[in-house]
Amino acid sequence: MSLDQVKHIILILSGKGGVGKSSITTQLALSLTLQNHSVGILDVDLTGPSIPRFLGVESATVTQAPGGWVPVPIHAANPTQQLGRLSCMSLAFLLRDRGDAVVWRGPKKTAMVRQFLRDVLWGELDYLLVDTPPGTSDEHISLVEALLKQTQPRPVGGGVGGGVGSGPGGPQLAGAVVVTTPQAVATADVKKELNFCRKTRVDVLGVVENMAGFVCPHCSECTNVFSSGGGKSMAEEFGVRFLGSVPLDPQFVSLVEEGRVPTYPDGTRVGEGGAGDEGLGDVREKENEQEGQESLVHKYRKCALCPLFLGFARTITDIVAESRGVEEGAAHG
Repeated sequence: MSLDQVKHIILILSGKGGVGKSSITTQLALSLTLQNHSVGILDVDLTGPSIPRFLGVESATVTQAPGGWVPVPIHAANPTQQLGRLSCMSLAFLLRDRGDAVVWRGPKKTAMVRQFLRDVLWGELDYLLVDTPPGTSDEHISLVEALLKQTQPRPVGGGVGGGVGSGPGGPQLAGAVVVTTPQAVATADVKKELNFCRKTRVDVLGVVENMAGFVCPHCSECTNVFSSGGGKSMAEEFGVRFLGSVPLDPQFVSLVEEGRVPTYPDGTRVGEGGAGDEGLGDVREKENEQEGQESLVHKYRKCALCPLFLGFARTITDIVAESRGVEEGAAHG
């Protein structure tokens, strides 16, 4: 199986479309590599694959190798900078034209998801992030069923799902990060996703409230355009961890769309009260001006959202490590 060398698998879920799952997936992946983890992104949003655009590799093609597909490399590991490698796989790489519509019925979608899980040659990965479509459709059911066949019940589970995983040393479905926006119309649908996790026994690692404000490009003020607090209230209702709120940042959009290095007025801070709430100056101090300036991950280190997502990544890796420790202790007990 192509997942044999993958240590931890994390699903990025939401019951609502347009909440920014791909943005969250991309930034979590970049942040995990900045913490020296090797990371892969599997884009199973078959009708709207957008991860290649976020990563700036829309024109890339996958290589066919004996045993399966070789994922598209985004950046290589750099031990001296404590940087892990990043690669991705998406249906977008297999389309003749990026504007082609994917008009598939459920069985064909199911077969494609299973083929992605079976035939992508990831190599050794610390984390595989799976960017999913909205809702609780065929792709979700097929994905979870296929992953559960490769995992064993975890001795102790947390969160909504109760927890699933593998024995020590094998691939582990670590859980899901659930994404919402603050409005009640969004959280009403995302609650269905939390119930989906409960029914399928997928552990919820935490909830992220996206688009929780707007960072003005001309001053340091962050305004709550879509209100705030809906994601946190939903997490408390379901008894799961609230990772934090993420504002809209035009500089991140410019980074993704134009490759422009983010710049901000002095004093800009985002993510107040969330995990990893660090000053932007902390990121600038860490920036290596001599090497890798053109890569996406190095540009992202100058983004005001980077400290916030580094905090999310640390929290998630701590949860996974703690769960793994419990699992190994039970196996030897």
